[in-house]
Amino acid sequence: MLTHGAGANCRTPLLVGLAERICSAGLWVLRCDLPFRQERAFGPPRGKPDRDQQGLKRALEFLGTRAGGRIYLGGHSYGGRQGSMLAAAEPELIAGLLLLSYPLHPPAKPDQMRTAHFQNLRTPALFVSGTKDEFGTVEEMTAAIKLIPARTEFFSLEGAGHSLLPKKNPEESLDLIANKFREFIAQR
Repeated sequence: MLTHGAGANCRTPLLVGLAERICSAGLWVLRCDLPFRQERAFGPPRGKPDRDQQGLKRALEFLGTRAGGRIYLGGHSYGGRQGSMLAAAEPELIAGLLLLSYPLHPPAKPDQMRTAHFQNLRTPALFVSGTKDEFGTVEEMTAAIKLIPARTEFFSLEGAGHSLLPKKNPEESLDLIANKFREFIAQR
């Protein structure tokens, strides 16, 4: 299951492109909008992360009744953060996380780290960030991930910003992310 960041929806080029590539490997993908986006077509979320996490939980439970096997939750930025918080609270819901451009801190505010739940995260997680992401440098991400007691991997895309898709050759970035995700889930 893939979900979006704060200023987007499930139809972003990143999520659509990743879903296509993951499906081509024989896996099912559900792209879904978080509750805040279902209620408000544009703009940032209105401060109800608990509601967004509950929406993710309901979608995961529904997906579990339709699909057999392991379920992974992926999210870009805000969607990934909400997914990781849900996984920290209820690790039995999913087999792993794909965290795309995890918003480690607000831009230019590295003192406001968003890692309080990391020590409770028992779900394997693959973090993917661009080397030019203003929400967390490669060094900051690498250090923060060490707080997580579960299996983690970090993959950086050279020259990519928070969107992960550079204007020049976005298809290559999508291929790299999808391949890394397939490798990650094969490891269990």
